[in-house]
Amino acid sequence: MRWLVAMMIAIFPGTGSADTAGEFDYYVLSLSWSPNWCAIEGDARGSDQCDPRRDHGWILHGLWPQFERGYPDFCQTTERAPSRAMTRDMADIMGTSGLAWHQWKKHGTCTGLSATQYYTVSRSAYASVNRPEILRRLTDPVKIAPTVIEETFLKANPGLQPDQITITCKAGHIQEARICLTKDLAPRRCGADVLRECSASSLFTPVR
Repeated sequence: MRWLVAMMIAIFPGTGSADTAGEFDYYVLSLSWSPNWCAIEGDARGSDQCDPRRDHGWILHGLWPQFERGYPDFCQTTERAPSRAMTRDMADIMGTSGLAWHQWKKHGTCTGLSATQYYTVSRSAYASVNRPEILRRLTDPVKIAPTVIEETFLKANPGLQPDQITITCKAGHIQEARICLTKDLAPRRCGADVLRECSASSLFTPVR
């Protein structure tokens, strides 16, 4: 039985129970375009993130520990879980406290940091990237190539290189901008499994 578990972990990295908190190679900063998430699934959920009084653009989906290939998740940790106040305080950049909780449980536990430290580092990583203001000026939904979104990020962040960012899509919508960072939050090259950019033009919905 042990050989079977070992084989599954080798084939499907990031899904086994052997992930150790604090053991990873770099971070992936995932930024989600809130209007598109709301159009795909958030509106149907009645998420507070999608309330018309909100004005979310690129929110922090998460800060993910990453291996050069694969990733750890749901690690065993001796750190205490975040309080409701801690997750609530992240909602300004994450949309909801529920997302903040989920990101700690799945990814934060693998950083080797306390919940307080993880949220602090996540906020610092989010602040370290300039989110293109030009995308907030759109007034109507448009079909746009993911490379155009990538180019706006590269222009807004002169130190960022094409192999350090990827744009993902879901259900015909631009979904996320994923930027690879060192443990010191400096841009670095993404692993091959992260650099999987969608190719077809996809819908980009303006801030409502």
